[in-house]
Amino acid sequence: MAELIPDPVVMTGEGWADYGLVDCGHGRKYERYGPYSFIRPEPQAMWTPRLERWEADGEFVPGSDEDGGGRWAYGSRAVPPDGWPLAWGEARFTAQCTPFRHLGFFPDMAPVWDWMGDRLDGRNDAVTLNLFGYTGVGTQALSRFGPVTHVDASKKSVAQARANAELAGIADRPLRWIVDDAAKFAAREVRRGKRYDGIVLDPPKFGRGPEGEVWRLEEHLSGLLADCRRLLDADSRFLFLTVYAVRMSSLALIGLMDEIFRDLPGKLEHGDLAVREDGEDGRLLPTAIFARWSNA
Repeated sequence: MAELIPDPVVMTGEGWADYGLVDCGHGRKYERYGPYSFIRPEPQAMWTPRLERWEADGEFVPGSDEDGGGRWAYGSRAVPPDGWPLAWGEARFTAQCTPFRHLGFFPDMAPVWDWMGDRLDGRNDAVTLNLFGYTGVGTQALSRFGPVTHVDASKKSVAQARANAELAGIADRPLRWIVDDAAKFAAREVRRGKRYDGIVLDPPKFGRGPEGEVWRLEEHLSGLLADCRRLLDADSRFLFLTVYAVRMSSLALIGLMDEIFRDLPGKLEHGDLAVREDGEDGRLLPTAIFARWSNA
């Protein structure tokens, strides 16, 4: 029976050569992405910035509605519209200013990629599943340990993930690229009797599949997690769930996972993802909540 760890955990992402949180405050954050720097909205940065001025190459100006929208405003230096290459460890990918205010990957996931690697350490035959895989940096991290199935409803995102794998020189690894609704794909895998050593999923609050399928986190997450549980067994290593931009506690996520995963060995944990500002006394900026099951 999985042990439920009640106290929350903070998974902290530190800056690296190609990314850093330079400063944050007054509802915004100032980040470096390789040779360029950007300002983006961040409601959880409620404190005062430490720097007097932010000299950025671009800033995302949000729209008037709460659910998204907005535009990029650029400075005097041209930012490549087709993106520029970045690296994290062995992973290679293209950063780009997207209409969705992010830059083509989620740097706060770096400690998650490390954590998954620790669970699979010493393996070269682990079979893993990346649901809502987006542009595939997590898929690259998992590919060091064996075959990966990458699933995303966006044809464009899957194409970018494949291009990133080419950029990293790992296109010959056993990677399966699937354009599909994540919940429908997981349900079919259950019917096929499939099994995985690890699953990572990063569902949106709201989304649509390639055939117009509607995803609402509060309505559909429990069913998806139940199918993911059926794809794991007592020899599997992990499931990692991240959730962004919702009015929800990680206690809600772990309560649901405890109900579904309690029959497995290992432990259940929950908490926050955060990014630390550059510098010795960098503050922690929370970015998402998570829940995870591990058996290694």
